[in-house]
Amino acid sequence: MKVLVINCGSSSLKYQLIDMSNEESLAQGLVERIGISGSILTQKVEGKDKYVVETPLKDHQDAIELVLKSLVDEKHGIIKSMDEISAVGHRVVHGGEKYATSVVIDEEVIKALEEFSKLAPLHNPPNIIGINACKALMPKTPMVAVFDTAFHQTMPEKAFMYPLPYELYREDHIRRYGFHGTSHMYVSGEVAKFVNKNVKDIKTITCHIGNGVSITAVNGGESVDTTMGFTPLDGVIMGSRSGSIDPAIVTYLVKEKGYSIDEVDSLLNKKSGVLGVSGIGTDFRDIRSAVENDNNPRALLAMDIFGYQVKKQIGAYAAVMGGVDTIVFTAGIGEHAPEIRERALTNMEFLGIEIDLEKNSSHNIGDGMEISKESSKVKVFVIPTNEELMIAKETLDLVK
Repeated sequence: MKVLVINCGSSSLKYQLIDMSNEESLAQGLVERIGISGSILTQKVEGKDKYVVETPLKDHQDAIELVLKSLVDEKHGIIKSMDEISAVGHRVVHGGEKYATSVVIDEEVIKALEEFSKLAPLHNPPNIIGINACKALMPKTPMVAVFDTAFHQTMPEKAFMYPLPYELYREDHIRRYGFHGTSHMYVSGEVAKFVNKNVKDIKTITCHIGNGVSITAVNGGESVDTTMGFTPLDGVIMGSRSGSIDPAIVTYLVKEKGYSIDEVDSLLNKKSGVLGVSGIGTDFRDIRSAVENDNNPRALLAMDIFGYQVKKQIGAYAAVMGGVDTIVFTAGIGEHAPEIRERALTNMEFLGIEIDLEKNSSHNIGDGMEISKESSKVKVFVIPTNEELMIAKETLDLVK
């Protein structure tokens, strides 16, 4: 059975075709600049040259049509016909409180996703566009929505409620939702295999650290708390997002500095975080270079803040769960920035965490590697995330 995984952004589309008989990725690709001049598709198929198509794409339906043509292309594709695609799994950012698990998509689900768009205005609309485009081109193929928020629906009220007037929760659904759920679910399951235990028998802190950052306390395979909140702006410092700050800063900027609400929104989401502190950018390779080659104090400060905030969150979640057995680092920075892992894990022996600096400096991650000392009571791993495979598994389970 082959499952096509679709992840639609506002002007981009990531995709992967996975053979679920052996969980092998047959093809993966990216369509960029949808609805913008210079639209381009890049597809990689094992054993074949990279396939690049530059052609105007006015909308996501055009993009998905090009994806399907590329997959069945006689020279550059991997399947003979679209009939080989048994199901399509769609990454959907926000499922609100309604969806605690993945669901087969029908008209009722589409209506619910449209309603949740007010909670994720930058993410849900393109997700819906991608679903509708696939339904138009593949009307008989079952579609599944896999939600970023679903994994975190196991959080207790004391973790997801904000201390605001209760009416704002009851009427406007303002609460902590959490994101990156498929990634946290995947690596918490994988680390259980590494330590040869059932996921239900361990307490894990999963650190998804990329341009967006979220850290989750996973107790017995269930999310009990997470750093991202009502939106993906909350939590730890990120590439261009501030993470948690004193909310009175917003009123100060508006009243004293004359910022508009849109300007504050842009500042917190696009001009803060590592970019704002360093003044360099969001790419950690540039931050590392500025520290190593130029001894740039602001780049070093950004790195220090990053590691410090991750460390604080690890300590907080160890307290929440009454201990921790395993810690996992994943995603771009989590997998490839040993200096952040070192900052987050040093001087943590009192919690039973002992980092092996030599292992931590290795770049040979493979399917995952341990970076804690043999004597460490808490085992620490770096494990590459695979959200696409997680989406495909969820899809397969529902359409079987």
